Amino acid sequence: MNNIVLFSNGCPRCKVLKQKLDDKQINYTISDNFDEVMDQGLQTAPILKVNNEYYQFGDAVKLIGELS
Repeated sequence: MNNIVLFSNGCPRCKVLKQKLDDKQINYTISDNFDEVMDQGLQTAPILKVNNEYYQFGDAVKLIGELS
């Protein structure tokens, strides 16, 4: 995986995704620019963007969990 962006506003769920990414030692960047996310029709944080695919919290947790 590459080109991973965590759109975060610092909420508890954002912190959970950040910790899961850190635990798996996955490289990512953090963005608080939600204009891009809103342009995709998404309105809740956090959002994980992986290679131009957007994942809301539940799907992002599953995706991270499947990584070795």
